[in-house]
Order: sequence, then C-alpha cells, then structure tokens
Amino acid sequence: MGNNVKSVCVYGASGTEIAPAYFEAASELGRLLGRRGMRVINGAGTTGLMRAVTDGALEAGGTVTGVIPRFMVEKDWHHKQLTEMLVVETMHERKKRMADLSDAAIALPGGCGTLEELLEIITWKQLGLYLHPVVILNTNHYYDPLLEMLRRAEDEEFMRVRYKGLWLVADTPEEAAGFL
Repeated sequence: MGNNVKSVCVYGASGTEIAPAYFEAASELGRLLGRRGMRVINGAGTTGLMRAVTDGALEAGGTVTGVIPRFMVEKDWHHKQLTEMLVVETMHERKKRMADLSDAAIALPGGCGTLEELLEIITWKQLGLYLHPVVILNTNHYYDPLLEMLRRAEDEEFMRVRYKGLWLVADTPEEAAGFL
C-alpha cells in the first residue's frame, strides 16, 4: 500500500470467552500499529478484542480514539484509558464516524456486530464511499467460511468480478500491518 495511513479503524469482538490466540493477535496488532505511530480507531469497548487492541496500542506508546454510543457509556461499557473518546447517539453514527476518521480498516474475528461492520465497510468500498484498504485478519482461519461465501458470490455473479480486490486477507498481525 502506501505510507499515507495514519489512522486505522479496527473492528473486533467484545466477548470475553474467546480463545487466547485471538487476544494475542489483537494485542500484537495494537502494539504494531502503536509502534508505527498509527492511531487506532475502535468502538471504545472495555472487553474482548476491542480492549486487547486498545491495550496493545497504548502499551506501545500509541494513541486510541474510541467511538461509542451514549447508551453504552451510560452502561459503563467504555475503556477508561482511551486517548480520546467520541460519544455519538446511534450505532449507525458510530460506524460512520469510525470510517470517516480512518485511512484503513482491519477486521479482527468477531460476532454479528463485527461481521456487520466488515461487510458494511466492504459495501461502502464497492460503492466508492470508502477508498481505503480493508484488511481481514484471519486468525486461526476464523474467516474462512465468510471468504468462501464471498468467493461463491463472485462465482455465481452476485458480486461482479470488477469488485475482486475490495479486501485483503492476512493470517498474522504482522501481515495485516504490512498491508498498510
């Protein structure tokens, strides 16, 4: 890619009952981005992979901007050591603000929320609304079923061939950071 990436939106699970390998990859990604002076943008969560990437970035001297809806702040679901916290009103506003602030997006493994964020940013890229790299960090082959579904969408012409290359796939945090 280029060296113009200064802020990276990182999507990831908020769950806590996740295998350690996922936490290790998220922490390492945060450290790598922090060491490179790249600001992490995420959902400001205090648990799961969101917390791991935030903690990793901060440990490496990086900065983290969390974007979170007011109702989540009222439930005390926000990370307390963020460099900056932006409070928005809706989940839709959260996703838009995160995208607007970023020069690239990386999706760690996650559940429905993460999958929705990933597919939305790919759709925005397809529509020309997001012009930056989108990287899928495929830790432990987590995203293999989704990648197969996307290949099938291409094969069966639900997705046009011209849209190939909307996303990059990395197996390790180092490879993901290397795409930026």
